[in-house]
Amino acid sequence: MPIVFTFWLALLPFLSPDAPAPEPAIVGNDYCRIYGSVYLERDPKYRNEASHTVFLGEEEAFADMVVYRENNKLFADATAVWYITPSKAFADHILYVTDNRNLADITVHFTTVRSFAACRE
Repeated sequence: MPIVFTFWLALLPFLSPDAPAPEPAIVGNDYCRIYGSVYLERDPKYRNEASHTVFLGEEEAFADMVVYRENNKLFADATAVWYITPSKAFADHILYVTDNRNLADITVHFTTVRSFAACRE
């Protein structure tokens, strides 16, 4: 009997109606947080290791992200500014590149002007 009573006392703070509701998980445009060194995975065997599936589009108008490709990893410090790393071990983000636009989470277009880099919400 004392074990049941102790268990009940342990759960009492969670059963209180005054307890705050848990915060909802961040859902939505978390891909806007992708910046820094990025590795673009193209091998379907390693698709599960990637955080997002990306389609590289030719049209800027239909892109979710307009990305500037930085040549120096130290300067890739803003949203949609990526340093494409040749090694998966040094990447901050691993993205799987698909040829099918319907299977992609994000559509990306690369730009040559840094000030045009943006994440469209």
